[in-house]
Amino acid sequence: MAIPESQLENWTHQGAIITAKNTADSIRNALNSYNNWSDNIDYEVYLQGSYRNSTNVRGDSDVDVIVQLNSTFFSNLSDSQKKVLGLIPAIYTINDFKSDVLTVLRNYYGHKKINEGNKSIKLSPFSGRLPADIIPCCTYRKYRTLNENDFIAGISFFTKYNDRQIINYPKIHYDKGVLKHQNSNYSYKPTIRLFKNLRTFITGDTIPSYFLECLLYNVPNYKFKSNCQETFCDVVDWLNDSNLDNFICQNEQLNLFGNTPEQLNKLLAIDFIQKLITLWKNWEI
Repeated sequence: MAIPESQLENWTHQGAIITAKNTADSIRNALNSYNNWSDNIDYEVYLQGSYRNSTNVRGDSDVDVIVQLNSTFFSNLSDSQKKVLGLIPAIYTINDFKSDVLTVLRNYYGHKKINEGNKSIKLSPFSGRLPADIIPCCTYRKYRTLNENDFIAGISFFTKYNDRQIINYPKIHYDKGVLKHQNSNYSYKPTIRLFKNLRTFITGDTIPSYFLECLLYNVPNYKFKSNCQETFCDVVDWLNDSNLDNFICQNEQLNLFGNTPEQLNKLLAIDFIQKLITLWKNWEI
């Protein structure tokens, strides 16, 4: 029995966003209240993840907030290439910035509400605001040529426990998602929310939200329809018939499948697709 259109349509609805914005604004206010930032330190605070990308559903809680240092950056250049561009080591490092952010947040919210995790600083929920994963990071420049202005901008930070560098491109991810949404007759993001809700009916390991977005990003725009049943069938059938090897992340800077923590295990995606097919065929609720 097919899943009813009314049920699928209900799952496309976006969850609340005001509390996420309020949480990000509070963090921005906390950092801006610090009076000891040097004049040459430039940073910005912005949402990322499902709340930023309008793909959050009811039940999503943690807000992802980027605190990005722009006056210091990492790059893909060798030491000799850095010399060609006249780049020198930063005096104020990402470790300095992370330490200052942690101190400011603890002073502002209190030590009990702030905990340092492996990848982010954890802010406990308070006063109607959502819990937040705060990521202090700096700009990353992926140079395409030895031209100082020819680079792709991302972010970079290091894990606490094993000092592993993580490189990501949240702004590009957002921009590509907006374009995909427009080119799919504004059906892309509702479809992501639909599939996120469907995960709750699938047992065992399933796909994290970021990778689910990336998986659906590879589906052709014409497969996203105004009718939810048709969209579900067209998208799942296309995924089931596709060679997944060449799938890319939504930021288009990395292959979706691989062995790094920033990539998805292809077997998990294949299993997820098969479970979606089974769910559709056996729906009885």
